[in-house]
Order: sequence, then C-alpha cells, then structure tokens
Amino acid sequence: MMFRFASPWFLVLLIPLLGFGIHLVRKKHRSALRVSSLAGLGAVPISWAARASVFLPWLKIAAIALLVAALARPQSGEQKITVTSEGVNILLALDLSESMQALDFRVDDKIVTRLDAVKSVVSDFILKRDGDRIGMVVFGSHAFTQVPLTRDYNTIAFMLEHLTIGAAGPRTAIGDAIGISLKRLKDIPSRSNIIILLTDGESNAGELTWQEAVEIAAARKVKIHTIAVGTRGEAPFLVDGLFGRQYVYRRVGVDLNALETIAQQSGGSFFKADDTASLEKIYTMIDSMEKTSRETQKWVEYKELFPGFLAAGLGLFLVHLVLANTRFLRIP
Repeated sequence: MMFRFASPWFLVLLIPLLGFGIHLVRKKHRSALRVSSLAGLGAVPISWAARASVFLPWLKIAAIALLVAALARPQSGEQKITVTSEGVNILLALDLSESMQALDFRVDDKIVTRLDAVKSVVSDFILKRDGDRIGMVVFGSHAFTQVPLTRDYNTIAFMLEHLTIGAAGPRTAIGDAIGISLKRLKDIPSRSNIIILLTDGESNAGELTWQEAVEIAAARKVKIHTIAVGTRGEAPFLVDGLFGRQYVYRRVGVDLNALETIAQQSGGSFFKADDTASLEKIYTMIDSMEKTSRETQKWVEYKELFPGFLAAGLGLFLVHLVLANTRFLRIP
C-alpha cells in the first residue's frame, strides 16, 4: 500500500494554520472574567467541561487541517508491475499485382485468392504484436505508403482488409517497395528496423532495382524478411469470358533467387509459402524471431481519498460550531 498527496503544495497552508492555533490558545488563557474578589473561589472544583474547553480551539484547527489535506488530494494505491517496451519498427510490404488473384489458397476450406489468404494471416500477426510501430507499403507497378508507422493496430488491420488487387498497377516493383519502406522507417528512429516483403512475382517495374534497394537497406542495417507466396507452375484464375465468369490456368512464377539474396544481404530470412498453413507458420516464426527486449517498471494505480478527508473536516467543523455556541459558549 502506498500513500501520497497529488497536490502537496496545498500543505504549505498548514504552517500559518499552526501559528493561528497557537494564537487562539494564548488568547483563551488571557481571557478572564473581572470580579471584585477571588476569595472563596479556590475551593470551587473545576468541571470536566471547563477542562475540555481548552481543546475547543484545537478542534477547529483539526477541522481546517483536514480540509487543507483534502485540497492536497490524498491518494492510496497498490504497487503493480507492468511490462514496457521500446518496440521495433516493422514495415509490411505487400504485393497487389494482378498475379495475387490466383486461386491456389484455402481459408476455412474455402478457395480464396492469394491476397485474401495474406489478409487473414497478416491481420493475426498485426494484432498479436505489442509495443511495436507497424506500417504498410503496397506495391504493383508502383509502390506507395498505405499506412505510416503507428501503434494503432486496429487501423492497420482495417486498411489491410480493404486492399484490392491491382490498386498499385498490374506489374511488380520490388525495388520501389523496399525504397518506400526505407523512407518510412527513417521517419521514426528505432534500434531495430524490419521489412517483411511478400510477393508472388518477379521484379519487372519501378525506378529502383532490388539490387540497389537492398544495398541501401544493408547500409542502414534494416533487416528484410522475404516471403515467396503461391504455388509454382500454373495457377487458376477467375476471369470474365464470353460465357460469363470462368476459370483459366495461367503460368505464374516468382524470383526465388532474388528474394533469397535480398534476405541474405540484409540479414533477414527467406521463406516460401504455397498454402495458408505454411504462411501462418512463417508469420508465427517471424513474430517469435522479432520479439523486443522489455524492461519491468513499477507503476501505481491510485485511489482518491480526499472525499473522506473533506467529510471528516466538515464534520469536525460542525461539531466545533455546535459546541462553541452551546456547552462551551464563551462570554465576551
């Protein structure tokens, strides 16, 4: 149990209050009833009321002291332990190129596009983090920031859910995606900066090559984990045809060598995911790999006690007022 005053400067008022109390006591001792002679009064016993009247001024002082203490806001609290963390900066770079429409993943026994599977897994990854800043960059033919670094995980998850295939163009600009991610990581310094790059294609667009981008990342000590998503060879796509929507198979490919090199040169890890289960395991592994060091700090949750002090002060003041005007009424 801990005790404190939230506004301790009000306690300074107790100093003049103490002086005022001493003044009242001295004034009482100087007060006297003038009579012609004191002869015969020595044998008169002193009543308990007369003896108790000495403490009446102190009753008033105690009441005012409690009111002053109430102004100082007394508080009590239980000491607890909380875990704090500086956190790391994590940039999620997600591919929105047309090949992410391939229907070679399942979620809850339902065939879904690669992007829908990624949304489900990445959303869980985001909401499991604690204390980290997370941002999101999306890329196709171009790359742009979808969400800057933030600890508002619900907003990131909301924006993730509303990503659409082709929003950044049909092709794949891996170099630009890394470049934009590096810019966002530079906005807020951190001890550890991580990019999780997910793609199902080859770098065939953008102004910055992936080789140039990974050199910059390595120089800045930014770790890049790369994930190659999707099956190899041909994958089914749902397209509009002459007779309505129909499935067609198209050859898709991902540059595994490039993704492995990016991870290796930046100090990250390279992963392959050809189904939802493997994708979940990958993000679980990354989550465990990138745990931040935490420090244990003490904090206190305080409960306000001033209502009790206020009630006690007002109660004593009322008692003083009643006694001073009845049983202990003084004759001027």
